[in-house]
Amino acid sequence: MARCSPPLLRRFFCCAAKSSSNTAAAGTKKKNIVFLGSPQVAASVLDTLLAASSSPDSAFQVAAVVTQPPAAKNRGRKLLPSAVAQLALDRGFPGDLIFTPERAGEESFLSDLKEVRPELCITAAYGNILPQRFLDIPPCGLLDFSASKPKQISLLHASMIVKVQESVKRTVNIHPSLLPLYRGAAPVQRALQDGVAETGVSLAYTVRALDAGPVIACERFSVDDFIKAPELLAILFNIGSKLLLDELPSVLDGSAKQKAKPQDDSKVTLAPKMNSDESWLTFDQDAKLLHNKVRAFAGWPGTRAKLLLMNQNGEPDVLDIKVISTKVSASCDKTGDENEVLFSGNSLLIPCNASTWLEVLELQLPGKKVTTARDFWNGLRGRKLLKSP
Repeated sequence: MARCSPPLLRRFFCCAAKSSSNTAAAGTKKKNIVFLGSPQVAASVLDTLLAASSSPDSAFQVAAVVTQPPAAKNRGRKLLPSAVAQLALDRGFPGDLIFTPERAGEESFLSDLKEVRPELCITAAYGNILPQRFLDIPPCGLLDFSASKPKQISLLHASMIVKVQESVKRTVNIHPSLLPLYRGAAPVQRALQDGVAETGVSLAYTVRALDAGPVIACERFSVDDFIKAPELLAILFNIGSKLLLDELPSVLDGSAKQKAKPQDDSKVTLAPKMNSDESWLTFDQDAKLLHNKVRAFAGWPGTRAKLLLMNQNGEPDVLDIKVISTKVSASCDKTGDENEVLFSGNSLLIPCNASTWLEVLELQLPGKKVTTARDFWNGLRGRKLLKSP
């Protein structure tokens, strides 16, 4: 996935232009789109775009892919491409047109992107802040007026240039929330943590402020009490892919700008990036709050808890567990000490605030595979288990 040199890019798009010119008379000349994304959910969006662009009557073609650089993964710490880069390669996309800049503001990257001459850029969980210099890149065929000397431009001409530049800046983002709710890096996770009954996905123009651009379209999705973040992310980006394809014609011809609605800044909520320090569960909270946290933090960073396992000497050994699946109970059919963890049916029952109980269905011990609560309980061989104070 070496960055493509400008001469090679020029040769590539020269050939593409010749190919399109053969079909231009039939009205099938395709517009260049650049896709930016990194994780698996973004790869599903790219797959949808590539499939749609392969249609003879498609109005666009994916001209380049931008994604995060290869990262060390798994136990071997081998450098592996992002899910988006791997999908592109698997679909036969030219490796020289897969860009992996450390930062989206790198001069060499921006130079290469200009050579692609995109009509539209689409972002989906890219994971890099887009600087103004990126957003200022005009679509294919527009002259770069910024090189003109100010003294040589009349006020009238300057006004016309600004209007032209504003009308052609086209970068849109698939954001998995109902903007302006949950702007930020973790909209799905924070929504689940808050226990929302409804969320959705928005297609919005990208501006310098985070997730603050006008919304072209959105679609709502009802959230049940058991769906976890990875599953909900996949569903929302799948919905977002279809929404994108529905709206692409109006985005490409510019009419979407007329119907796009500014966001109401008085209703903004934020979805800050998650960190591993947040992953601990404390049982002095209501079980519902803990259950929502387990759903929200599923995948990464996960949720952890400390329990106390009484040893043969009657002393407590600290037991770190990763909590995988839970549900909430308002009552318990077992009796025990105030801090005792009980077992009923197929669940560990952990007493929480306000006489609520967190039922743990699946858990994981350090270095072990995920196990059911029943198998874990059987392995205790009658030893008493307490929640950590």
